[in-house]
Amino acid sequence: MKIYEKASAKINLSLDVLYKREDGYHEVEMVMTQIDLADRLELEELPRDTIIISSHAGYIPLDEKNLAFQAAKLVKERYSVKKGVYIHLDKRIPVSAGLAGGSADAAATLRGLNRLWKLNISEHELCQLAEELGSDVPFCVVGGTAVARGRGEKLERIPSPPPCWVVLVKPPINVSTADIYGRFRVDAVKQKPTTGAMLQAIRRGDFRGICGSLGNMLEEVTIPMYPEVRQIKETMLKLGADGALMSGSGPTVYALVQRESKVARIYNGLRGFCRDVHVIRLLTNRT
Repeated sequence: MKIYEKASAKINLSLDVLYKREDGYHEVEMVMTQIDLADRLELEELPRDTIIISSHAGYIPLDEKNLAFQAAKLVKERYSVKKGVYIHLDKRIPVSAGLAGGSADAAATLRGLNRLWKLNISEHELCQLAEELGSDVPFCVVGGTAVARGRGEKLERIPSPPPCWVVLVKPPINVSTADIYGRFRVDAVKQKPTTGAMLQAIRRGDFRGICGSLGNMLEEVTIPMYPEVRQIKETMLKLGADGALMSGSGPTVYALVQRESKVARIYNGLRGFCRDVHVIRLLTNRT
């Protein structure tokens, strides 16, 4: 028996870092939403007690460093599953890009094994498992659009933004999330929090207000280290994007575009900067 799972990427519409906690993590408040860029996972039960990961992508670990492997190991240990699993990852989400690709794979593994082994784990329990794997994994379990607080694990579902195009650009650099947060200093931040305004705009279905409320405090750390992030963002806006922002700790930058007629111009203009350019849609489900 085989199970197939889709692992959708996310972008941050806002990312506010409030303070550094006693446990060493940062308290955040942010709005995340899924986009139609996804890895595909194929899971198949094995008779022997092992975990095997495969992928045609040559740039990801296939051992315990892989979050999907860690998710499978956690499920097996927590629910005393003595069977094994073979997981094939069809990677489409850029790696180390601020798009939660590894977290999405881990979440898809949790969901897939729940179905494959008929464990009847509730969504709440899956999110508790997800917390042990990483701050973005609970959101990737739940999906849709949500405001995330705490380390990112406290989720509140909200309506999705209005439909629009997303032009996504990942420059040919990799950024360490731990390194960016390690360099972040709350008292040095000039940008004001934007999550409150973003929530209001989303609840009104106000696309212009959403674009005006885009904000990511981590840009103040990543952009001085990687000036190409600023260059891509400025180019997007010059080419007619309605809004542009770095996602997560970067280096991926995205543009929100409501009119399809602008998309080709922005895409073609950005192909001169980077090869890794995607035109996709938001995964919208307004409630």
